[in-house]
Amino acid sequence: MLMSSPKTVNANSSQTSDQAGNTDRSRSNVANNYEQVLVALRRVIRATDLHSKRLSKHVGLTGPQLLIMRTIRDLGEVTIGTIADKVSLSQATVTTILDRLEHRKLVYRVRSTKDKRKVHAHLTEEGAEILARAPNPLQEDFIQKFQSLHEWEQTMILASLQRVANMMDADDIDASPVLTVGSVLKDDGWKGKG
Repeated sequence: MLMSSPKTVNANSSQTSDQAGNTDRSRSNVANNYEQVLVALRRVIRATDLHSKRLSKHVGLTGPQLLIMRTIRDLGEVTIGTIADKVSLSQATVTTILDRLEHRKLVYRVRSTKDKRKVHAHLTEEGAEILARAPNPLQEDFIQKFQSLHEWEQTMILASLQRVANMMDADDIDASPVLTVGSVLKDDGWKGKG
């Protein structure tokens, strides 16, 4: 019968202990990694929510309302279709938001004299004043920072976020590039016509 030397036994025992320690650390890192991902996601959601609340408190607008008003300001006499294309929202959503802004006397709409099928949106004086006081949309600051990254970093972030969306079964959820929490058409107390 062969007997192993005490050195061999100790070495094997030490090796087994190291492997167990590595496995424990590996499991701990995996748990720590997913927790860090969830914390990062929560921070993004929280930052978006806080910005929306700050915007609402300072100027009484939602993120999509601010984007639409800025688009009207930047493009001048503009059709609803052009606004919808620029802010990546449907024409129906833009029309509903314009109804709310018009009710608050921040915008007005005028039918085109050249083509009666077209309606142009304009800012009122009050709308322009509110817009001048409004903070930048959250995504505007993000876009500036994102565009300053190297292309490989941008691609890596995009791929990672697309993968996260897939893992959360969010591939088929329709979303515009507007950073806001909840529906783009938030309940602001306005009931519309009816």
